[in-house]
Amino acid sequence: MEWTGARYADSPTVEVPIEIGAPPERVWAIVSDIETMPGTSPELQAVEWLDGRGGPGLGARFRGHNRHEALGEWSTVSQIVEYEPPRVFAWAVGDPEWPMATWRFSLEPREGGTLLRQWVQLGPGPSGLSVAIEQMPDKEQKIVFVRLREFEANMGATLAAIKRLAEQ
Repeated sequence: MEWTGARYADSPTVEVPIEIGAPPERVWAIVSDIETMPGTSPELQAVEWLDGRGGPGLGARFRGHNRHEALGEWSTVSQIVEYEPPRVFAWAVGDPEWPMATWRFSLEPREGGTLLRQWVQLGPGPSGLSVAIEQMPDKEQKIVFVRLREFEANMGATLAAIKRLAEQ
């Protein structure tokens, strides 16, 4: 994963994989249950379905409440943009046509379990990171690099928690 020189306008990405000793259907049940995710994520604090929905599906929307030591607390609305049980679960944060970020879990069956990947792409729509970049344009590459490294660490923690749940 190389981010040197990455700018927000380039919609940089990061992906973290993990091998899980459980079948894809078991892993899918965890990653597609957004109400379980706050217990696995260092930043995500709470989630609720919107529009009277009680579960995932293409086009379903949910609100996520986040907390970060340096950035404070904020909420976002996301919409599921890919939903292919038990293979792909993805959502766009903000406007699905111009998202702040797009997150994806992808699952591949493997001998004895599942290869789970978590992926995120920043932008192309504006976000809180855009505000920081506007305030310090000369530090854009560092701001993007640091945030992607945070995402990578948080994704590693999330995947480790999903692995623990799936292998119980």
